[in-house]
Amino acid sequence: MSSGKSNKLNPTQADAVAHTDGPLLVLAGAGSGKTRIITERISYLIGEKNINPSNILAVTFTNKAANEMKERIHRLIGDRYKGLWIGTFHSVSLRILKREIKNLTGFKQDFVIYDEGDQIKLIKECMSRLNIGERTLEPRSVRSKIDSAKNKGLTPEQIESHTYNDRIAKIYDLYEKELRKLNALDFADLLYVTTNLFEEKPEILRKYQDLFHYILVDEYQDTNHMQYKIIELLSRKHRNVFVVGDDNQSIYGWRGADITNILNFERDFKDARVIKLERNYRSTKTILKAANELILKNKNRHDKNLWTEKQEGEKLSYYEARDERDEARHVVSEIENEISSSGRSYKDIAVFFRTNNQSRIIEEEFLRRNLPYTIVGGVGFYQRAEIKDVLAFLKVIANPLDNISLGRIINVPPRGIGKGTVDKLDEIARREGISLFDSIERVLNDKALPARATKNLERFFKMLSELIEMAQGVEIGKLLDKVLQKTGYLDLLEKEEERRENVGEILNLAAEFEKAEENATLHDFLDWVSLSSDVDRFNDKDDRVALLTLHSAKGLEFPVIFIIGMEENLIPHFNSTKNGEVEEERRLLYVGLTRAKEKVYLTGASRRRVFGKEERPVPSRFIAELPKELLVWNNHHGSRITKTRNTEYTDRRRYGSVSSRRKNKAATSNGKGYRAGQIIEHPMFGEGVIKRVEGTGGSAKITVSFPGRGTKKIIASYLERK
Repeated sequence: MSSGKSNKLNPTQADAVAHTDGPLLVLAGAGSGKTRIITERISYLIGEKNINPSNILAVTFTNKAANEMKERIHRLIGDRYKGLWIGTFHSVSLRILKREIKNLTGFKQDFVIYDEGDQIKLIKECMSRLNIGERTLEPRSVRSKIDSAKNKGLTPEQIESHTYNDRIAKIYDLYEKELRKLNALDFADLLYVTTNLFEEKPEILRKYQDLFHYILVDEYQDTNHMQYKIIELLSRKHRNVFVVGDDNQSIYGWRGADITNILNFERDFKDARVIKLERNYRSTKTILKAANELILKNKNRHDKNLWTEKQEGEKLSYYEARDERDEARHVVSEIENEISSSGRSYKDIAVFFRTNNQSRIIEEEFLRRNLPYTIVGGVGFYQRAEIKDVLAFLKVIANPLDNISLGRIINVPPRGIGKGTVDKLDEIARREGISLFDSIERVLNDKALPARATKNLERFFKMLSELIEMAQGVEIGKLLDKVLQKTGYLDLLEKEEERRENVGEILNLAAEFEKAEENATLHDFLDWVSLSSDVDRFNDKDDRVALLTLHSAKGLEFPVIFIIGMEENLIPHFNSTKNGEVEEERRLLYVGLTRAKEKVYLTGASRRRVFGKEERPVPSRFIAELPKELLVWNNHHGSRITKTRNTEYTDRRRYGSVSSRRKNKAATSNGKGYRAGQIIEHPMFGEGVIKRVEGTGGSAKITVSFPGRGTKKIIASYLERK
């Protein structure tokens, strides 16, 4: 092996690292050291097998993960790794496109990348030109469908035969034509166009097949069709494809990830080996047992069972709050207890939620108690208006054809260029088939505007032209300084300290980038920013409690975690239950549980305000799926549900015998299974009396009175008749 550290690999890990030739699937359970496996294998190939680093491609899903890999490899073999291709799917694709896109008709090498906001603005313009109102089609939904089509490799002509309507196809077609005119790609294009490049230009595909002798893929369960296609195409020659993943942690189906890529690996790559990493180095035995029992309910999965040599650990805690405010108070009180009684730091604790809007009341309670916290995600740094403004100036300087960015900053800060002037410029640009930038020059030459408007536009055009000329050969940080000075943007934010600090952070980012990348250009910096995310910016060294969604929690770990909102329609989410995607929601909770090293707190509410109306949510079905002996249940009355009442009933009582389950199913299906006055048993609340039955079958809503626990509305399929 390549270093002393490698000798500490367990036998299964060492087997995976030493596998050299042919396809290999490493099923790496949560906390089993998957990142280490990839870095050790790369170090082994370079250090022991003397493979040229430039012949190795390693791809993952976040810049944070890619940077961590680089640091680990550097610790193992020093600078010998230089030349290695390592990055996210999108950054690797961007690198290839910057070299090769000129070989595709209609594309230019100095393209810019549009973010979500830029996409939506362009889609709105396309819809307007097609006379499609935003009330009939929501632009964000259109963007999502276009991204989905690209992730599946579908052209505008092809999508009409799928689950898209003809209006989406027309918008998609015009949107693509406009992107080409603007010399822009969107985020999905980085994969979509790369795949097209390989399929349309076999000689370029062969070039990269010859280059990449060894391909390693992290988080393989999260790959979409385009990512799978890129890996499949590149690995055809040498077939040394090494993928690491865990189907139990496939949680991005909503954005195109296809779990069948990992489930069908052995079918897609014949003679593949499979190695399972089942030893967990992160969590206690109790947490692992709970997570294992939960995920066993899923059918679409590889068989594996995590184990650990760590201590047994504390039971999971479930608290049923009176309402969402009581839930927030409980969470913050328990955090204060953890800090005072165990000596933990705030950074050791995280609060997870299913949807971003759940964070508001938790944040209010943190502020009220004066506790430090940080939001991971939420309103992203790169989505803040001041950041988008500054980046828009840089994008126009780098690519004057970028109409979207130019339209954003033409009157920011206010410089007397009104809507009438901008509309005139748009009209000329469309009529003449030229860019907005060129239409400004045309209008000024033709003196087609009133004197005052001409003067204001002339001043702006001169300033922009000077910045474009100045950008040649100037350091990015110095260019940014000039942009802020010449545009007067900082003066605009004179009384807004936080926004000024955010702009200052862009200067810090530019300095960091220039330090890390020699001879970096403005295009390089903009490419880097476009691929950055707010999760990449998360600093786990700050002593603050982290608040984040369960999706954002992937790849992180904390000694103590809270998962709030354990209710039907939140976890699992309403959209998932409606669309039959409960298995992905169960995987999402599994991911949340396995982020915890030592303690897990779960909470739900008896009442919750939704869209201004108070509702009585049903507790999540997943609570009942967790092992009863591993849960301690409490409620807002201050009472703990006793072991005798809730944890010693037999599996037959909880789930019923086979014959009774069949009888129950038949009874509920014909609507005659439940009646007012009937005694039932719930796995969490114990015995209760039915007060009312609404609906029929297993989805009927049953109003039940539980002594000491209050009245609950519960879905029929979660009750036990007595």
